[in-house]
Amino acid sequence: MIISQNTLKWVMRFYPPLFFQRIWVQKFENEFRSCTVKLSKSFLNKNYNGSIFGGTIYAATDPFYALLFDQLMQRRGFKVRVWLKSASIQYLKPGRSTLYFTITVTDDMLNEAEHALRTIGKFVKAYPMEITNKNGELCATVMNEVYIRNLHQGETPRVAY
Repeated sequence: MIISQNTLKWVMRFYPPLFFQRIWVQKFENEFRSCTVKLSKSFLNKNYNGSIFGGTIYAATDPFYALLFDQLMQRRGFKVRVWLKSASIQYLKPGRSTLYFTITVTDDMLNEAEHALRTIGKFVKAYPMEITNKNGELCATVMNEVYIRNLHQGETPRVAY
């Protein structure tokens, strides 16, 4: 389903798995080419050591590459299924304050995905993410492997983020 950036922002803000962990979509920009997310520290996501729970950081990175690629490929005329195939995270520094990340889908990334979808019918690639604190210090790095494939004729599209 193709929706507006503003609608998706508000849907994601109140999506329970994100809302209750204080994961807040700040904005989608440039016709779904980028997304900025904020993770606020609260009693709902604080761990024993007083920093943001690692699972919250991990969960915050889960849906966004899939959402961006899904919206972008649909706008290019593809019927696709997109999801996060795998992910890995390295915690570099405790998240003792609000954390942020921005991801951007470039023309090269889109063209590579489109070429693969047209030739072999699926696209799988890992992309990095950097999570920083309010001072710009790197707190975690994440690799998200995105899986995109054309829907076969007769298959019912479902949202699978």
